[in-house]
Amino acid sequence: MKILAISATFPYPPSRGGTQVRTFNLLKALSQRHEITLATQRSADVTEDEIEGLRQWVADLWVFARPPAVATGTWEKLKRFGRFAVEGTPPSVVSYQIPQMQAAIDRAIASRTFDALTCEHSANEIFVRPQWRQHLRTVVNIHSSVYGTCRQQVATGTAENPGRDRLYLPLLYRYERRYIQKFSQLVVTTEEDRQQLQEFSPDSRVEVIPNGVDLNLFPPRKIDPGGHHLIFVGAMDNIANIDAVCFLARSIFPAIRQRYPQATLALVGANPVAEVTQLGQLPGVTVTGRVPSMVEYLQQATVCVLSMRIGYGIKNKTLEAMAAGTPVVGSDRALEGLAVESPLRALRANTVEEYVEAISRLLENPQLRSQLSQNGRSFVESEYTWERAGRQYEEAVSIGRSPYSSNQPNS
Repeated sequence: MKILAISATFPYPPSRGGTQVRTFNLLKALSQRHEITLATQRSADVTEDEIEGLRQWVADLWVFARPPAVATGTWEKLKRFGRFAVEGTPPSVVSYQIPQMQAAIDRAIASRTFDALTCEHSANEIFVRPQWRQHLRTVVNIHSSVYGTCRQQVATGTAENPGRDRLYLPLLYRYERRYIQKFSQLVVTTEEDRQQLQEFSPDSRVEVIPNGVDLNLFPPRKIDPGGHHLIFVGAMDNIANIDAVCFLARSIFPAIRQRYPQATLALVGANPVAEVTQLGQLPGVTVTGRVPSMVEYLQQATVCVLSMRIGYGIKNKTLEAMAAGTPVVGSDRALEGLAVESPLRALRANTVEEYVEAISRLLENPQLRSQLSQNGRSFVESEYTWERAGRQYEEAVSIGRSPYSSNQPNS
């Protein structure tokens, strides 16, 4: 098949964040048997070497300059909200729109040389014309529901701008219901998101394809390091992670230090915002910033604590910690979509008291740590590899190929 993929987020290297990891690995899987043309955007920090690195994985690569950052003044924000209310598309999605990129995609679709089009993240839907579904297989890979995420943040009091987001909610509801109608296939990461989108559009085809792990990059640890060393991993400019580490460092970890005065907490991830950097001033807490090898930090930790309170979808950080053999204590959000109770693969906690109890159990019980380490690794090996996710994605993209195309599959 010839597939046109759209990813406004530059998906290489696949270590910049969750969006990049999922996008790159699914396209990598498709490229083994199909001809991929990728339209993407580069921000100022994307290097020429990274562009050449990505080029090795696709048949053709179209790179466009990312639009300049939007103005942040009050009047500009009001204008963007007004446009959202009238036209129905969120400012965060509109910000990716580039006329040159749209024109290139329009020409490609008009040529009728592609069998399928994929949007690698829902924000890329802005480049897709509704009428294309009539003659082309159109797939949107929804990393998480925008309406569901906003509703959750408002409900939990973790929204960056609660007043604005309450105004956004009905608009996001209308937006998500509308844009998914443009696609012949919806792909999500969890059953919870599938149910959400099925409510919007009962007749839509929705396939659950979870995230995965590159097992070569995350080998299991050979020994239990012991000690009282906790870790949280993730991009430190992501709102869900910022909320999680602040909750962990300010509310959970002090109670752990009361029981175990030598306990340490490493907050490991790129681009820490000022709010996260300040946590490094707390006793026992280290903020690392970007590190050369995330897996080394995971394997040196006694326990990985994933104190997420918001965010939808299966979390790469959870799967990667399990793959590395690091015992996990996680919230319902961190463990979303994962069967971890039977057999026991992770400990669940949501309140401060539950976290302290679960972490203490693991710090004091090497046999329990070993059980979670082995079960977690086996779980990822059997259910959550990118090879497995890639086969599912290929099937979702391939079903119902366009009858207008004369191209035959490469398989």
